[in-house]
Amino acid sequence: MPLRLPVSSKPGRHERHFLRKLNNPLFPHPLFDYSDDELLDAQRLDHEELLAYLGDLRELVLRAASLKPNEESQHLLDLKGELEERYLQACTLADDQSDNKAVINQLLAAIMRTLRAVAAGDTLATQELDDEELARAQHLRLLEEPLVADLLDANNLIAADELVPVLLSATPTAFAAALELFDQEQTGLLADQVESLLARFDRPEAQWRERLIQLRT
Repeated sequence: MPLRLPVSSKPGRHERHFLRKLNNPLFPHPLFDYSDDELLDAQRLDHEELLAYLGDLRELVLRAASLKPNEESQHLLDLKGELEERYLQACTLADDQSDNKAVINQLLAAIMRTLRAVAAGDTLATQELDDEELARAQHLRLLEEPLVADLLDANNLIAADELVPVLLSATPTAFAAALELFDQEQTGLLADQVESLLARFDRPEAQWRERLIQLRT
């Protein structure tokens, strides 16, 4: 049954997961028979999350703007952690969040400059800040893939028995980015689960078999 209502051009995490399950036999509970109301419900949840997020982000930006030049380092670190959480959340939301992410990055850069000023002359502290910025750059690169953001989301919608179907159905770019979240042992366990799932199909799709090879190697 085709959708009568259009899907969003930039869906949020609820609609993305709804779309992943459409006519997808890999899922334990795929959506073969659904109504437009179900799509509307996913879009409504994404819209409500977006509105709540904008209010929270506005409050956080005001707090950051009120920081004093001699603010305590721990206060800066706490605020930095909150901003990083908001950045991750922005990557899960509907619509274009590039402006909000740019604001967060500007605030994080200002906090890092202050922390570097505090650490001036302390070689170890400066090196730790350098390492952290490199790790954060890598983290932000991965978050450009919505699947990565969805997997890292504290309120992850992807159930444990849906992880393998999600990975097998992902685009090659999203699959490669998602794999960077797992260590060697976890990747091996995923490969075992993929092999078990594919055994249920008489003719597994070529893409699914290719993903299994990638996991094994």
